[in-house]
Amino acid sequence: MEQKNQKKRMKFVMPDAYVIIFSIIALAAIATYFVPAGSFERETVDEVTKVIPGSYTPQESNPANLLDLFKSVQLGLIETANIIFLIFIIGGIVAVIESTGAINSGINTLIDKTKGRYMLLIATVSGIFGMLASMGVVANAVIAFIPIGIALAKSLKLDAITGVAMVYLGYYSGMIAGIFDPTILGLAQTIAELPLFSGMPLRIVIFIALITITIIYTSRYAKKVKNNPEKSAMNITSLETEQHQSEETETDNNNKTVFTNTQKLVLLTFIVSLGIFIYGALTMDWGINDLVGVFLIMGVVIAIIARISPNKFVNLFIDGAKSITYGALVAGLARGVVVVMENGHILDTIVNAALTPLESTSLFIGGQLLFIFNLLFNLLVTSGTGQAAIVMPIMVPLVDILGLTRQTGVLAFMLGDGFSNIIAPTSGVLMAVLAVGGVKWTEWIRFAFPLLLMWIAVGFIAVGYAIITGYGPF
Repeated sequence: MEQKNQKKRMKFVMPDAYVIIFSIIALAAIATYFVPAGSFERETVDEVTKVIPGSYTPQESNPANLLDLFKSVQLGLIETANIIFLIFIIGGIVAVIESTGAINSGINTLIDKTKGRYMLLIATVSGIFGMLASMGVVANAVIAFIPIGIALAKSLKLDAITGVAMVYLGYYSGMIAGIFDPTILGLAQTIAELPLFSGMPLRIVIFIALITITIIYTSRYAKKVKNNPEKSAMNITSLETEQHQSEETETDNNNKTVFTNTQKLVLLTFIVSLGIFIYGALTMDWGINDLVGVFLIMGVVIAIIARISPNKFVNLFIDGAKSITYGALVAGLARGVVVVMENGHILDTIVNAALTPLESTSLFIGGQLLFIFNLLFNLLVTSGTGQAAIVMPIMVPLVDILGLTRQTGVLAFMLGDGFSNIIAPTSGVLMAVLAVGGVKWTEWIRFAFPLLLMWIAVGFIAVGYAIITGYGPF
């Protein structure tokens, strides 16, 4: 009996996301004592700050002390305050919307019309978000659509991971391919002096490959969970909560068989509000702060439509915000990694040390190593435009020396920048998505990592093809 108890005590327990991320921050702080400090000079052209190639110079070391290590948590929270408060406000407003029963009633109507074909629904939702993201639409607004995926998954008696996956992974399949993406692809091609959106045919093929793999992978997982909920990647506690919520939803559905006019108007307000934001993002450069404003206005309008009193509105809002505190603060904690490296002046050193030796490699190996470098560097700098501003100015002369086309360099950057975002704990968007979806990062990793390996395989094939065929122009 004692031996059994000892085995239970010795059983490995996956560390919490907070423990993992803080450990990464500590490793970054230790690295500031061993990695030489240095930096590139930067210049601003057309409001875009870029690194000047060949300008790297060593500088005085600034290693992180114990206070710096713990202070980075606060600084990280400050630097990601817009994302953190976006999470809180979305959580609060979604709670207000859910109290009207509009989302559940709308989802149930959709399920009835499709006769409960959950694989068709997964393919449709993922495909729509993939196509939108491939055109540079949605962007960080994908966070706002997660509640729809969650509600759809619960109505189908599937776990929250399936709900997050059908929206978020569909979105990232399109974002990585970036067929008509004017932001990340546009910046990378501008720095590489390539025609905007050039090289489109190969990116279309990559998108088709990624979205197909994603839909099949998510559908197979959904089927597995549908047949046996215990096979969910979510832990026992989370799974029991999901099942309980599913039962509550089912009871509510039995009691609310009619999709009322008020609920239809609430759902229409929700959809129109998101449409207004997407239009603003495309035509007026709206960002996260504007999305927050749109959500707050939407919440007030819905409260009026559903006749929710001001006091009840506040109570619903606070309860919704409380429920996602865990995920909201993780997004800020993750930023601490970059804070420590930037303050220790080692981020540019890492880039310089990794890319410079590639000048002596072969054509094929060099191209693949560029892809691998961007894949790993993205774990540190998850911002696509931020990574482009740091990496692309150095990659352009490097691919010229290697004999690769600049279009191949852009492709290696795009694929490397996007893939690891679906698991990177330093990604504010991912942490926001998981927070809104009620999924722990450790649970998400168990689900998403096999898919990431499949995506990476597609990346190696695509970059290899680009190298062999001289993917152009230039």
